[in-house]
Amino acid sequence: MEGMKVPSLLVFSGRLHDARTATSVGRLLGVAVVVCFGTGMVSHYLQHPPGWAVDALPSRPVWGYRVSQGLHVASGTAAVPLLVVKLWTVYPRLFVRPPVRSVRHALERVSVAVLVGAATFELFSGLLNTVQWYPWPFSFVPVHFAVGWLLVGALLLHLAVKLPEIAAHWRRGAEATVALSADGAGPDRRSLLLGLAAAVGAVTVTTVGQSFTPLGRVDLLTPRHPDHGPQGLPVNRTAVAAGVLPALRSVADWRLDVAGPRPFLLSLDELRALPQTEVELPIACVEGWSKSARWTGVRVRDLLERAGAPPGAGLRVESLERHGAYRVTELGAEYAHDPLTLLALTLNGRTLSADHGFPARVIAPNRPGVLQTKWVVRLEVR
Repeated sequence: MEGMKVPSLLVFSGRLHDARTATSVGRLLGVAVVVCFGTGMVSHYLQHPPGWAVDALPSRPVWGYRVSQGLHVASGTAAVPLLVVKLWTVYPRLFVRPPVRSVRHALERVSVAVLVGAATFELFSGLLNTVQWYPWPFSFVPVHFAVGWLLVGALLLHLAVKLPEIAAHWRRGAEATVALSADGAGPDRRSLLLGLAAAVGAVTVTTVGQSFTPLGRVDLLTPRHPDHGPQGLPVNRTAVAAGVLPALRSVADWRLDVAGPRPFLLSLDELRALPQTEVELPIACVEGWSKSARWTGVRVRDLLERAGAPPGAGLRVESLERHGAYRVTELGAEYAHDPLTLLALTLNGRTLSADHGFPARVIAPNRPGVLQTKWVVRLEVR
């Protein structure tokens, strides 16, 4: 803070509003942001793959999306106390006068403004997404994705502008050791960092249990508990919310329409009469929760073969839903031909409940839960 002028009414006497403390916290925040951004990209492109990538997305490992999305939500949650403390260490710099002293200083202030705004939006909109509360008029997914890139761009600009100071604080050697031992704020800084570590640990341990089930007993702050829900599995969208109950009341008239070179229709009894396969797969949702379950049904690749699908064909899956962004989904070739991908009829040994997709739903490995289409009525060979 040396050499900077602040208004007399805004004199900051705290010893931890300094570059060393900001750098120490910034390193931790940077790790959390990088992990959150990287796993966020994985999540986005699995949910919304470009056309050329639909058939190339991998169906293995089966736990891939579960781990990736669990890390995404956990790192984003952990970043909240890190961001708050980081802002606390640097906020006096907002009151520096004159506000702009050079081109480099102007770039620094612009990068900080964009960085703080983007980081705050990303973390708190992400937290609201975990509870499925959207108090804004725009679509969450594309805006969250775009602002994520904006955040990374602002971070790179900020790092470029601050590189000389960052390098100075990363240096090691006798001179740095002497400086640290002579730093009167050392004990306070250590106390701050220990308190911050405790806060990060607390929010992580009490939320990560929604995907890391061994900690499920202490998931006190999570909006979803993996064991709570119909048939012991949570649901994000019920049959009532999807508006499919009227169609399910006439299930005797339900037919699975499989469109392909040799199209056919199957009633529910005919579908049950086909060879059944049982698999254990996790269902993992973008909100961060996941849970493994036993699913039984007909292999999708067997239905493809019966329909005369050519090698490498994918599927377009349609739901009984009449509205919704995921009423129609694409099941790429890797998923469609994986022996673990089922048109499931039962969950944990019991007929699917209405909320879990009765009479039939898709379950596939390494696939976002929002694409595990429920209330399936049509499969179309692509």
